[in-house]
Amino acid sequence: MDGDGGDPGRCLQIVLAELERDGTAAVLSRSLQHLSGDLGKDRELLRALLTIRGPRALSGPAEAALDLLLEAERADRTVVAPATLPRTHGRVVIWRGDTTLLGADAVVNAANDRMLGCFIPFHRCIDNAIHSAAGPRLRRDCDQLMRLQRQAIGLPTEPTGRAKATRGYHLPARYVIHTVGPIVHHTLTAAQREALASCYRSCLDLAARLPSVRSIGICAISTGVFGFPRDAAARIAVATVDTWLAEHPGRLDQIVLNPFTSEDEVDYRNAAADHRWEHA
Repeated sequence: MDGDGGDPGRCLQIVLAELERDGTAAVLSRSLQHLSGDLGKDRELLRALLTIRGPRALSGPAEAALDLLLEAERADRTVVAPATLPRTHGRVVIWRGDTTLLGADAVVNAANDRMLGCFIPFHRCIDNAIHSAAGPRLRRDCDQLMRLQRQAIGLPTEPTGRAKATRGYHLPARYVIHTVGPIVHHTLTAAQREALASCYRSCLDLAARLPSVRSIGICAISTGVFGFPRDAAARIAVATVDTWLAEHPGRLDQIVLNPFTSEDEVDYRNAAADHRWEHA
């Protein structure tokens, strides 16, 4: 990387060339011979290629170039400090914004049960957004965790309602806590409600055990393609977080509930307004 000076365009081309050589471009059925030379378009192509690429490592030069590119992009964005957000009640904040810009100590990712991130290019899910901003080493961490789980207890997929932590890499957050929410196809059941509450408890329990974690951002879990009714999900989120804080005084300073859509935000704020808060 000597002599590149961290130039984003040069870094971008190094990584794209690597992904052409290793066959990722062929999987996407696009030829890198037709690169436009437009930094924005080429960056979107890189995003798509990294989305479909498995957890294997890049070469040293490509990894270094990608690190420089992702750090340059992070430096260009304004990080949101949780302490600057108005509190909804006690230690809880409701804030709708970009999770990849939230400077909490940890953020939650609503994962699928493979736990390797989303493999659909340009899919507008939180899983894709977090993996894209953090960089491909996040996928490698997830892969290693799942390999260890298979070796230890034979489970090839992640059960609903649990949580695993990885490093945040190029995110402002130092950790990402991954959880798999329940999928609702038809009528919402009591078991699905409890599974969603378990997601929140597991994430908070794990956050409290991580070194120096005092704040956490939690996205709306299961309300997108997983089909959990938004209003019920918001009420479960608010109630579960409040109960956890009441039962664990002093463990976390701030919990940012981060709804995805404006409709989600309305549901969260209504749930908070109706809730009888327990924690101080």
